Amino acid sequence: MLKKVVLVVFFSVICAFAAQAQVAALNEAKYITTLKVITDHKMNDADLVSDIDKLRQNENFIKDLKKMMAKLDNDRPNSAKNLKIKRILEKAGKDIYNELK
Repeated sequence: MLKKVVLVVFFSVICAFAAQAQVAALNEAKYITTLKVITDHKMNDADLVSDIDKLRQNENFIKDLKKMMAKLDNDRPNSAKNLKIKRILEKAGKDIYNELK
């Protein structure tokens, strides 16, 4: 009887942690998705369109962006650099989400 109680408590705790981890993962995705959608929307902002077009034509800027992107690797999402960038993006997305909600 005691074994059953211990097992039920143990599995309940595991399920609670799994549910909590799933909610945290969904929140990460929600905040990064929010950041992406808002960024895409703001790229069409009348004040930014001409400057963005200039940057798209700027070879030095494109070269710098390519170098920066080479430092990120989605195949190794747990590298220190990727985790740091992910936290920055998540925080920005969370701030925007909370501001607009």
